Amino acid sequence: MEIAQIVGLALVTTILLLILRQEKPVMAVVLSIVFSIIVFTLMMGKMGSIINVMKELTRRAEINYFFLATILKILGVAYLGEFAATICQDAGEEAVAKKVEFASKIIIAVLALPIIIAILESLLELMPR
Repeated sequence: MEIAQIVGLALVTTILLLILRQEKPVMAVVLSIVFSIIVFTLMMGKMGSIINVMKELTRRAEINYFFLATILKILGVAYLGEFAATICQDAGEEAVAKKVEFASKIIIAVLALPIIIAILESLLELMPR
């Protein structure tokens, strides 16, 4: 059961972080980053499975793959932005974390533009003139 392993690793990491923050704060930040990378790596396979299922559903429904690809990019930016911001917060760099969150939101808005335009164009076609 993967969640039990992650929770166990998180508890051990937390205890080590509590000890390290007192003695060696830089090492505590490094440990936090290593833990984050381990969890991220463990979840990559799960994310790959989700992407494969979504691709198959898109193919079956005969939906333009462009829309799925854009949504997946948006999800990727959201997850990576949050991941990076959390690491920055763990390191005590709240200001940097806020900038990462801001940049992620702007990138998501830019990525969403083609979908928004397609929806508006479809609505305009449905409206009587």
